[in-house]
Amino acid sequence: MKLFAKDDSFFDSFRVLAGHIGEAARLLRSLLENPADSARISPQIKKVETDGDAIVVQINQRIDTSFVTPLDREDIHLLAKRLDNVIDLINGASRRVAMFRVKVPRADGVAMADVLVRAAIEIQQSVGDVTKRQRMLEHGRAMKVLEEEGDALYAQAVGALFEHDEPAIEVLKWKEIYDALEHAIDECEDVSNVLESIALKNS
Repeated sequence: MKLFAKDDSFFDSFRVLAGHIGEAARLLRSLLENPADSARISPQIKKVETDGDAIVVQINQRIDTSFVTPLDREDIHLLAKRLDNVIDLINGASRRVAMFRVKVPRADGVAMADVLVRAAIEIQQSVGDVTKRQRMLEHGRAMKVLEEEGDALYAQAVGALFEHDEPAIEVLKWKEIYDALEHAIDECEDVSNVLESIALKNS
């Protein structure tokens, strides 16, 4: 039974949300490359996050008012929540850079943000392929590789903080930023898992 033909509007919203993740991730990478520019970049990330929240509200309202939905209502709600979580976590990392008055970039932070950008691209492609079971399985495997790369970079980054005689305040600042980046990458894998589950259920 072709459930996906019933209503494309939810999928349009998911694609827009996924696009917002990509935009926020690219802005965050720019911020970590140029943290002294946080007064300009952080508000841009915050705007993407606010726009994402508005889309989630629309999705939830549509769930309540639609007589027939193309997917289980629970799956629609969960996917919207997971996509929004990624944007929220990216904004959280951005806020830390701004709050901690970070001025000098660190290569490990840029590398983790780059993994997040690639994970965002994978999400955008996954949302477009959600009706294609085999493609979704491939996206899931690719996302797992990215999540593992993020974990390895996180361990390297945190280890480096304690390897040298760093000022305690710098250790505290960057540990928080690295934690936020790792959490955002992990949430991308959670999005991938939800998309894979939806594809398997509806293929």
